Amino acid sequence: MIAQNIFARVLMVFTTLALSRIALAQTMRSERDSLFQIGLLSNKPLLGAVALTFGLQMTVVYVPFLQTVFQTTPLSANDLALGLALSTVPFWAMELDKWLIRRRGV
Repeated sequence: MIAQNIFARVLMVFTTLALSRIALAQTMRSERDSLFQIGLLSNKPLLGAVALTFGLQMTVVYVPFLQTVFQTTPLSANDLALGLALSTVPFWAMELDKWLIRRRGV
């Protein structure tokens, strides 16, 4: 039971890191302009890659056959929600940095 709980926590950390990289891929499209200025849908290939990456991550976490292959356990709804929330921290940090750059006129 303890080992399974440890694996669940490791999977939660890995999932949070994977999701944060997805968010960073979106916001790092410009060093200066906000994603909200550029538009979320302005780069459809990247959006497709983001959707595919998210889908594959969720597949590994929730499809029983793949859980066996990758030795994962399903995350609870609370764990997934926490991981999603925490994965946005780097996104918001980058957006804040870009806002400060624009405000300073650099």
